[in-house]
Amino acid sequence: MIKFPQDFLWGAATSAYQVEGDNVNSDWWQWEKDAGRENSGRASRHYEFYEQDFDLAKSLNHNTHRLSIEWSRIEPEDGKFSQEELKHYIDVILSLRMRNIEPMVTLHHFTNPAWFSKSGGRENRRSVAKFLRYCDFVIRSLGKHVHYWITINEPMVYIYHAYILGVWPPEAKSLLKAKAVEDNLVSAHTRAFRLMHKIYKELSIPKPSISVAQNMQAFVPCTQDFKNRFAAYLRGKWYNLGFLYKIMRRKAVDFIGVNYYSRQLVELEKWGIRNLAMDVCKNNHHPVKKNSLGWDIYPEGLCEVLLKLKKYELPIIITENGISTPDDNLRWEYIHDHLENIHLAMEKGVKVTGYLCWSLMDNFEWDKGFGPRFGLIDIDYSTYKRTVRESAVKFGRGCKTGELE
Repeated sequence: MIKFPQDFLWGAATSAYQVEGDNVNSDWWQWEKDAGRENSGRASRHYEFYEQDFDLAKSLNHNTHRLSIEWSRIEPEDGKFSQEELKHYIDVILSLRMRNIEPMVTLHHFTNPAWFSKSGGRENRRSVAKFLRYCDFVIRSLGKHVHYWITINEPMVYIYHAYILGVWPPEAKSLLKAKAVEDNLVSAHTRAFRLMHKIYKELSIPKPSISVAQNMQAFVPCTQDFKNRFAAYLRGKWYNLGFLYKIMRRKAVDFIGVNYYSRQLVELEKWGIRNLAMDVCKNNHHPVKKNSLGWDIYPEGLCEVLLKLKKYELPIIITENGISTPDDNLRWEYIHDHLENIHLAMEKGVKVTGYLCWSLMDNFEWDKGFGPRFGLIDIDYSTYKRTVRESAVKFGRGCKTGELE
């Protein structure tokens, strides 16, 4: 039996675009329409059913819930803010508070208002000021109800998919644009961090705790060849730690948010910049179980990642960790084994203060559509009926007792 601290944060995460439905003013909505892709439509109808969903979270003993605010609802047109939508999010957060569930609020989870993207999006240097204006509006109203904030979800995933692979809007394949976006995101987070602390001080609210949710992978060399070890080291340095290091250097982090899912088995075909950044093993060496998207299941990698973060001496919250699978037994095994590895890291001195499972419910999985099932709660998309999975019940016991067999 392993035991977690009494004040540990237990819960699950969602993002607005993936669960709310009808986010018609978002760049993703426009992109789905223009590209003829599967439309997010009504998603999981969480916008309507959030009370029911939070009742389920409470019944599963969650004491924390991570959600995001859809910027395109708050500011559907450039400079025009919606008091009605702001009130909705206040109601959502108060609904969590009424259930003694701590809200953790994300300000940017991949999606942008359509008007923002049409004006150059994150490539545009003026994007930083636009983001700060949105943050100012939201924080002044929600600040008194929220302690934990994530400014930007998975900045490197956003850059990689939208500006290097070009499979997400705006479908740019440009290293120059990717670098500009990274610089603007670093600036946006840093300036938002300072602004938010300033607003809390002005309003005489106890200091907030602010971070980004940084996606991290276990980069494992397939063989111990120098080129594979070197590439794995470089990827860890750039992908896992690069963005984090830049905002830490600016003293703009209160805790470290970690999103962890999988391993990348690194095997270079030849020397080259693209090879160093992207080559993976294609021969099924060191096979492990996989999720339904083909991602390696590698719980020990989370412990390895956490141990590398120990030197920063900051609290760490696992802001996402979960599995897409039709096999609910595998889902519980995945959660259990990752929690075991978190506890192992904690025993070695890493200060992990919380674990949020991805996701509270099945949702719209971006360019993969509605196929992948990540939810602790099953959604029947024909009726929107919610059904709690057995893995959620088992996880809920751990949330209640803080103990894991």
